[in-house]
Amino acid sequence: MCRLLAYIGPRVSVQQLLYGQPYSLLRQSYAPRKQRHGRVNADGWGVGWYDFRIRPEPARYRTAQPMWADARFPEIAPLLTSELILAAVRDATPGAPVEESGAPPFLSGRFLFAHNGVIDGFRDGLGIELRRSLPTEREGQIIGTSDSEVVFALLLDRIDKGREPIEALVDVIHELDQLTTGRFNFVLTDGHEVLATTAGDSLYVLDGHSVTTTAVSYTH
Repeated sequence: MCRLLAYIGPRVSVQQLLYGQPYSLLRQSYAPRKQRHGRVNADGWGVGWYDFRIRPEPARYRTAQPMWADARFPEIAPLLTSELILAAVRDATPGAPVEESGAPPFLSGRFLFAHNGVIDGFRDGLGIELRRSLPTEREGQIIGTSDSEVVFALLLDRIDKGREPIEALVDVIHELDQLTTGRFNFVLTDGHEVLATTAGDSLYVLDGHSVTTTAVSYTH
């Protein structure tokens, strides 16, 4: 079970958001609260951020190191500010390799994506089936072996075909629900809005000082 953090609002320091809070993402990497699957999030981490003053596409940093062992990014983070940030620490599904290509967030064009959960049966043939359902171009852009990257490709394929991002999210979860079981908490952003689903794991949303438990949900 990973830990995800999405921020949209006034421009904020990346350092303050990721490291400067009492229950920061850094702390969630080694002492997560309310984690039902796994104990720590030690299998890599990453962060993506937008700066429309420079370009419409996001920048991204990720590594296979645990966040607490990564000494490089804390030197950079104080120099970065953004109005939209997506970050995550990874607890890899048992059997999945720990490598940089599996660390969220995933990036393609203007989109960032992260997944908290698991696609059951992915390594028992379902992953191959899902990849084969993709157009050759989209399938060829998958560089790693994680289920999350394949889900991202499925979302992008639907967006390529004219679906709105929120429609693509619901459609992919519906397809997965027909094929298998799992936990399908997804976060997708294009830099202008954050879309999130809660399907199998909890999701908390802080709007000002009010906390709710879901932004966008799909019910089985």
